[in-house]
Amino acid sequence: MISTALYIALGGGLLALMFVVGKTRWIYRQEVTNPTLKKIGGHIAEGAMAFLSREYKVLTPFILLVTILLAVGNQGALRLQSVAFLLGAVASALAGFIGMRVATAANSRTTQAANDNGLNAALQVAFSGGSVMGMSVVGLALIGLFLVLFFGICVYGADEVTLDTVILPLGTAFSLGASSTALFSRVGGGIFTKAADVGADLVGKVEAGIPEDDYRNPATIADNVGDNVGDVAGMGADLFESFVGSIVGSMILGLSLNARAELKIKLMLLPLLVAAVGVVASIAGTFVVRTKPGSDPQKALNAGTFGAAGAATVFVFILMKVLIGDETYGNVGIYHIFGATIIGLVAGVVIGQVTEYYTGTEKKPVVSILKATETGPATTIITGISVGMRSAFPTVLIVAAAVLCSYLLAGLYGVGIAAVGMLVTLGIQLAVDAYGPIADNAGGLAEMAELPRSVRQITDSLDAVGNTTAAIGKGFAIGSAALTAIILFSSFKDQAGIGTVDITNTNVIVGMLIGSVIPFLFSALTMSAVGKAAYQMIAEVRRQFREMPGILAGTQAPDYRRCIDISTQSALKEMLPPGLVALIAPVLVGFLGGNQMLLGLLIGVTITGVGLAIFMSNSGGAWDNAKKMAEAEEEGGRSSEAYKAAVVGDTVGDPFKDTAGPALNILIKLMSMVALVIAPMLQAYWG
Repeated sequence: MISTALYIALGGGLLALMFVVGKTRWIYRQEVTNPTLKKIGGHIAEGAMAFLSREYKVLTPFILLVTILLAVGNQGALRLQSVAFLLGAVASALAGFIGMRVATAANSRTTQAANDNGLNAALQVAFSGGSVMGMSVVGLALIGLFLVLFFGICVYGADEVTLDTVILPLGTAFSLGASSTALFSRVGGGIFTKAADVGADLVGKVEAGIPEDDYRNPATIADNVGDNVGDVAGMGADLFESFVGSIVGSMILGLSLNARAELKIKLMLLPLLVAAVGVVASIAGTFVVRTKPGSDPQKALNAGTFGAAGAATVFVFILMKVLIGDETYGNVGIYHIFGATIIGLVAGVVIGQVTEYYTGTEKKPVVSILKATETGPATTIITGISVGMRSAFPTVLIVAAAVLCSYLLAGLYGVGIAAVGMLVTLGIQLAVDAYGPIADNAGGLAEMAELPRSVRQITDSLDAVGNTTAAIGKGFAIGSAALTAIILFSSFKDQAGIGTVDITNTNVIVGMLIGSVIPFLFSALTMSAVGKAAYQMIAEVRRQFREMPGILAGTQAPDYRRCIDISTQSALKEMLPPGLVALIAPVLVGFLGGNQMLLGLLIGVTITGVGLAIFMSNSGGAWDNAKKMAEAEEEGGRSSEAYKAAVVGDTVGDPFKDTAGPALNILIKLMSMVALVIAPMLQAYWG
């Protein structure tokens, strides 16, 4: 039974990668005939891949160091965790590499399609580029888990004790490797993109008064490169580790249930199988994404998302009926487990809708920010902060309701399977998210290549939707991070042999207090990094405008490469301190304060981190769309004071929504994953 389940997971992974190959070949067959478009698109692709290569070179010594520490720190079979960790890090990096390479090819082809064949053709290219990222993540995650688990079982066997003490800890190490790559990819990419964006906006748009993505802006190529390294590679790595973490955490909880041995094995394997059938549902959903001239692209993307969710619901029920049938543990049966899965799926969709309300154009919260721009930057910032804070309340209530309802249905295992349910259609959900930066790049390319206004109108409609889908993707990522973190520290509690936890215990309280402030320290470090990098970028853009007057006159080409180098160097230098905080804090607290204090740390960082991440991501998304609405305003134009206030609000929101906010998702999961990996060492240390 175990071998069959693993082969099904392998089949799901291979199917996803076959889809990736097919879509990639189709995208590359779309020709870019405009020479200017081709040249600028080449600059963006070159800059993006150069940054990713340098980032991975910086990460390699760190990954190898952790690999060695895991090999030395463990004993016996658990030394294989070092290999699993390395495989997880490589798989996550490879998913980001594939996704970004295709995204940087799809952007110029989206613009060309808009020019040649209109809205639907452009949507198809942009969405296809995003789907490569989505399917790469789920495909490589499933194949990586298959390799780790299958190899462990072949070497050490598959009895219940071995599964609990050797095989699943290998899966945990695989997830930790993915988490480590994800954190640095997300933080590094976020610093890169926001340094360029802030420099391009404040100097180009506010001071020089030129449009966004104008080819005369020296930072514009770096800005477009940043969209890819932050929102494609970064988001892909983020959800890669959420996907793997939820599966492994649920498998651990399934094996710890008080049930018959055979049923425990089935429930352990269920999350892996649910993820595999989710691939089929996601692929089915991609074929529904179609639109007509004059239609709203958001409706087409929603049709694909909801279609995939509907298909997944049917497939998951059939899977559970075949695997579990009428078997029960306690009072929990198939309908309870299925209900918990659907609760997670529905919660993810509802979080997306709430996020759309608080960040979408023409929605009341964003309109309130737009109105606030009439009285200057201060009221714009105050209103945006208020919108973000309000948005955290309903989102956290949805997460809390999902946790409570799934727990009432099937206990902690229900919470775990709800997390898997939220991510079951990750392939298409991530495709919709990665579509955003591709559409954004396409609009920028249309501006820089000076294509007809009709082309820019098409790319603007795609970009406006992409801005909302990016915000929805961040909201979804935060929700899934919350559920994943809960099951991970619940799994840590079991693995560390912690019984009842007294929250009035001094060690637990101290851990919770320390954990509650780590998200603030982490956010401060990432925001400060963006500020330092943006300062250098602003100085460089001003220097070029001052020393090369032909740039604004259109007779002299800006030095794009210098701006890309500034963002790259700053990102690689500044991404290390926040990453080390996330990795070292659980180790220090665990070995100095004990398991109870470490559990308190995980609780504190999860509770504070979730609320802070929602606030920052939604504030930034709302400011961004308020600026886009200001740009579309006829009255006042782009030289009005209200428009400049909107740009300032968007600039403040940039590091909120694209650096600190999204990176908090990974922080709360990574700290729980580190604790889970070191749990056997802590047990041996404390006795």
